[in-house]
Amino acid sequence: MTRTTPRPTALVSGAAIAGPALAYWLNRHGYAVTVVEKARTIRSGGYPIDVRGAALDVVERMGILPQLRDAHVDLRRLTFLDADGGEVASLHPHAVTGGATGRDLEIRRGDLTDALYMAVRDDVEFLFDDSVDTLHQSGHGVDVTFRGGGSRTFDLVLGADGMHSRTRETVFGPEERFRRYLGHCFAVFTTPNTYGLSHETVMWNTPGRTAALYAVGDDDEVHAFLNFARPEPPHDAFGDPQAQRDLVAQVFADAGWKVPDILTALDDADDLFFDAVSQIRMPRWSSGRVALVGDAAHAPSFLTGQGTSLALVGAYHLAGALADGDHEAGFAAYERGARDLVTRTQDRVGEGGGTLFPTTQEALERRNERLRALSRR
Repeated sequence: MTRTTPRPTALVSGAAIAGPALAYWLNRHGYAVTVVEKARTIRSGGYPIDVRGAALDVVERMGILPQLRDAHVDLRRLTFLDADGGEVASLHPHAVTGGATGRDLEIRRGDLTDALYMAVRDDVEFLFDDSVDTLHQSGHGVDVTFRGGGSRTFDLVLGADGMHSRTRETVFGPEERFRRYLGHCFAVFTTPNTYGLSHETVMWNTPGRTAALYAVGDDDEVHAFLNFARPEPPHDAFGDPQAQRDLVAQVFADAGWKVPDILTALDDADDLFFDAVSQIRMPRWSSGRVALVGDAAHAPSFLTGQGTSLALVGAYHLAGALADGDHEAGFAAYERGARDLVTRTQDRVGEGGGTLFPTTQEALERRNERLRALSRR
């Protein structure tokens, strides 16, 4: 059957997880999709992430579930240590996370982004090493200028550009208006696996400080993770990697166990990622012909373990709601369909934070007692 009307056009900003997933489903619903990404290519590597619940159904419908199952990280042990490095408890990770063995997936972030990109790259336009400079909404569409030069008009613009979304800032206002800081900061980076770790995480805690080493397999590298409580976000450190290193080194200066080795590795790390532990909470996810999806709309924080799953499910719902081409009704239906799940997930944040990152000695002792009881079962 010959199409007599032009396909509606959509620009998706961001090519991590929510962006390619949204592009895939929009294309299936008849949209001509362009994805713009500031990186020069799909970003590989990255720490492991979870795919759970309804998100498993989404990736199955996309045809990539077998590929993701093959990439599953078989994490077998989670060991908690005290201040001196002595073992508090050692258990299966699902005893702590509530995951479902044999169903939930844990995979390297890069394995998921690669699979999503491969599923959609032949059907949509990708603009790498570029980003949106300006957006101007008019009655007929959204006029977009790109930082790399040039301008185009799209029927819709969809921001899938993460926690620190430029689309959100441009259309809805500064991040501070929507960010809910959760009282912690973290640094994550890779370091040589000189610890003999395999398919396991080892986590050291003192009140308000956590150091962890995460071995996703028998690799030569492990992910090092440092988390610390802080009343206010360290604004001076954002955007300044040396200031981040200095702050982390100061916080952990007197720490025991392997932390001095981890701090030495931090100095040499070329993939340091530092951020505040925060959520994004917005009263609305759309304005005119622009909408947000994934962390740009509703980052739940890694404490929930659900950010990736919410991004995949949200992308699926948003594209489905736009299937008939009426963006006003579609955006409203998207919010109605996804808001409750997002809010419930965000509200659960205290549970994970209390287990992983107790901030007082009393809370740490209570946590350790619960872990010992779990390990005895």
